[in-house]
Amino acid sequence: MDATPFAGPATSHVPAADSRAPGRADALWEGAVNARDLGGLGGSVQPGRLYRMGRHEWLTEAGWRQAWGQGVRTVIDLRSPVEVGRRETDPQVGSDVVGRFVFLSRPTEDPADEEFRALCGPYLSSPEHYGENLRRWPERFVGIARAFVAAPAGGMVLHCAAGRDRTGLVVAVLLGAAVIGTAEICADYARAVTAMNERYRGQKTPHETPRTDDELAVWLARARTQLEDLLSSLDAARYLRDAGLTADELAGLRARLTHPVRPL
Repeated sequence: MDATPFAGPATSHVPAADSRAPGRADALWEGAVNARDLGGLGGSVQPGRLYRMGRHEWLTEAGWRQAWGQGVRTVIDLRSPVEVGRRETDPQVGSDVVGRFVFLSRPTEDPADEEFRALCGPYLSSPEHYGENLRRWPERFVGIARAFVAAPAGGMVLHCAAGRDRTGLVVAVLLGAAVIGTAEICADYARAVTAMNERYRGQKTPHETPRTDDELAVWLARARTQLEDLLSSLDAARYLRDAGLTADELAGLRARLTHPVRPL
């Protein structure tokens, strides 16, 4: 792929996460982890269009009903197939409840790629490697963008395991293509990191070792720099166009995210 989509002007400094920042906290559903409506970001993303969260198996039946009631109709799972499935600690949910939703599997990585695994570990967990992920699999990201544009009317949820890095990368591409600024994208990512760290702190056997406040501050500062560096040189719209997204699809992506009238 032509490297020129990763060339562009630097952007402004990225502020720390702010619980009052856009991204509606009232979008939480019972059982959902790291979940929110991205409406309000950049002053132009419309509420109810795009949500992010951790693994969908955490939602209870009540949570799925709440999501449906808020207009969610499509769920895009960014995990590899081997990660998908209910665990013993996950709630039981009836097929009549989840069967109303459209579920799409759109992994952002190839778990068989040993070179990428050696670089970032079992899954993407830092903005440091976002650029490499984008360079290796542009067809995967254009497929996600195309699925967002073509989805049935209603809100869409993007999620991976923690709703942090793979979700954060896809959110960055979609929002960047809709001309949402670097500061808003990075602040939203910091919220996701902080939320998952708080969850791990409250668990007896966390999936990841939680960071102390000081460790989290250092990690967030480094991650902000890495993500800011990527976004300052990534023309997300051009990246998607070079990967095959049509001009009409790009216009549809922007309209679905930002047009005041909800797409039919």
